[in-house]
Amino acid sequence: MSFCYKRGMRFNALQENLRRALRERIEAGELTGLKLASQIGLEQGHISNFLNRKRGLSLDAMDRALSTQRLSVLDLLDPDEVNERASILPRSEGDFENVLLVDPRVAARQESIMQKDVKDVLKYKKAFLKRLRRSSKGRDKWHRFVLIKVDARDGMSMFPRLLPGATVLIDRHYNSLQPYRRSSDRTMYAVRTKRGCTVKYVELNNRNLVLRPHNQEYPVEVINLATGASPTEEIVGRVCHVSIET
Repeated sequence: MSFCYKRGMRFNALQENLRRALRERIEAGELTGLKLASQIGLEQGHISNFLNRKRGLSLDAMDRALSTQRLSVLDLLDPDEVNERASILPRSEGDFENVLLVDPRVAARQESIMQKDVKDVLKYKKAFLKRLRRSSKGRDKWHRFVLIKVDARDGMSMFPRLLPGATVLIDRHYNSLQPYRRSSDRTMYAVRTKRGCTVKYVELNNRNLVLRPHNQEYPVEVINLATGASPTEEIVGRVCHVSIET
């Protein structure tokens, strides 16, 4: 496996991360400096100097080290940088921001959105998105706004606030159960489920999340929180806009 130096990729940082990974394996007893030197075709003294930050490795030597240790260049990159590069949000122009429509499971689980997961791109006023308040716990690195389409069951369970096929804008930086408004309008949330996520009103009752429909003909659902789990981990985000095609 070969790799090339790209603009923005700091070669020194890659070397340091490789050095750290190799030292961890040596300290864990999984590898020795002698064996590593033999694998990549260098003198043991060269490897010793590299591990002790006295010299670097050439691209070819790094390539052989990665190959023999079954490491990838991605293993040497900072996770934040990987997430940033993995996001494919198209550049927004003018007064509008591009927001990605994805599957509910992607919205519920993925911090960053990959190109393969994008179903559509819709535009929202930047001024509108900027006004929305955050109330986030553990979501600072998550891509903030995503869109999903609700299925027939969710749509009818929240009728008339939702309809089947409605497009829902979710603010994943608002996963607090603190009501967004002081008015009587209850806050709608997207909440994780086994199939992806569901849209409901949410209450916390002891160690249970109670998911209430707007349409009383549909049942109340309950999520039992594991010991030590926070309810914010199960909340995908606040529903801040609903679009219904007619």
